[in-house]
Amino acid sequence: MLKKKTIKNFNNLKQKSMNYSTIKKTAIAASLVAALGYTEVQAQTPTVFGGRSQYRTWSIGLQGGITTPNVIIGGQNAFGQKVGYFQNKVGEYYGLTIRKQFSHLFGLELEGNRGKIKTYNHETLGGVEPGTSGARSAITTVNWAGSLNGVFQLGTIDFLRRENAVNFYAKVGLGAFAFNPVQYSGSNFDGTVVYNNKGKWGEELFGDREKVGDRDYRLGMYVPVGVGAKFKLSEVVALNLGYTMNFTDESILYGPTARTNNQRFANIYGGLEFTLGSRDKENLTFANPVATLYDELKDPSLRNEVEALKQRVSTLESTVDLLNKDSDGDGVSDKFDKCPNTPAGTVVDGSGCPIKFPEPVEKNIVSESYPNIQFEFDSSVLKTESYPTLDKLARELRESNGTVTLDGYASAEGTEAYNLNLSKDRANAVKQYLVNAGVPASSITVNAYGESNPIASNATEEGRRLNRRVEIKK
Repeated sequence: MLKKKTIKNFNNLKQKSMNYSTIKKTAIAASLVAALGYTEVQAQTPTVFGGRSQYRTWSIGLQGGITTPNVIIGGQNAFGQKVGYFQNKVGEYYGLTIRKQFSHLFGLELEGNRGKIKTYNHETLGGVEPGTSGARSAITTVNWAGSLNGVFQLGTIDFLRRENAVNFYAKVGLGAFAFNPVQYSGSNFDGTVVYNNKGKWGEELFGDREKVGDRDYRLGMYVPVGVGAKFKLSEVVALNLGYTMNFTDESILYGPTARTNNQRFANIYGGLEFTLGSRDKENLTFANPVATLYDELKDPSLRNEVEALKQRVSTLESTVDLLNKDSDGDGVSDKFDKCPNTPAGTVVDGSGCPIKFPEPVEKNIVSESYPNIQFEFDSSVLKTESYPTLDKLARELRESNGTVTLDGYASAEGTEAYNLNLSKDRANAVKQYLVNAGVPASSITVNAYGESNPIASNATEEGRRLNRRVEIKK
């Protein structure tokens, strides 16, 4: 929106000043290009187009919660023989995650858990027992469970504030787990232990039940499928809440029963996720390119900058009206015409005076030392605080007919090629200001050095701030 409006202003100015001298046209165009450059830099923020290196992509999480032998899509487990009855006992479940985010839509996660799953049989008609062993309840200990999950980002909330604080996701994966079920004759995990194969798992898995194994846990496979939401608490910490259904390939997840279908269980969890890496980089989990590219005029600080640009354009229009007046018709406006009333047809120089051929005058070098011109992050727009320094420099250059060299630099964020162009834009922004103030462009030399020759450490924000500069050389 800002870019279109600025272009419109530029077209209006162009129609009003078609007959201006080359110097005046250059001054006007340069000021407007500076305004365009500000919005162009904002549109090309590295956190949108800079690749994964611009983000923090690794995170670790700690989680804990409960298990239930039921899943929300329905179906029956080995215990609970009457339709409509649920085995609503819960067990503890806890673990950790390590995740690598590959884009704002997808990441891979290693998840490890351990805990217990509890199930029991409700009273049923006729008192029929659910298991061949006569068990009425069971506790399955999960010694460990590990899976590799694909995590899909479904959406974020808080687009208007450009601060994505809530993130919804879904995940699916494949894993292995070690478990041991213990069955009881009572319905409340009491009574006689009717089944416990701990210390005997192993050889019977291969079909020869006369050979007894010696393992404490049986190995199985499972597929976790879940959904969840993450709430951003800070730039480092997020609250993670979720629900996962675990579909196993085991018919004896709760021990031997009359049922032979593969069993399942679910876990509900909550925990904290910690993002690793530099806080100067955005967390890719909560990044949203659409929100980042949203109208930045919602930002009050940027709105103030836009208002300042509008005032500069208004001042520029008034200056254009003055520049348009050329009483003697020699092509130089009255404002800059040092020799008014030049006879028609006289060839004049840039100051409106008849061209003479004076002896060559050697240009002087700027003798005074000037402070560096500083810039904001990823910006080539001059700060208003630098205007007095540049005005003083321009005045000295005009009076002494001197020359100056402008060396542009950038801090180390982003690629070297990007920073080299950015340092060149910064040096040209200073040059254009001096040209607008009446300094001949031929008196100004521009160099671009990118992120080389830092004057402070790029490891700190204060150091990076000092490195975003243009040096004025004698």
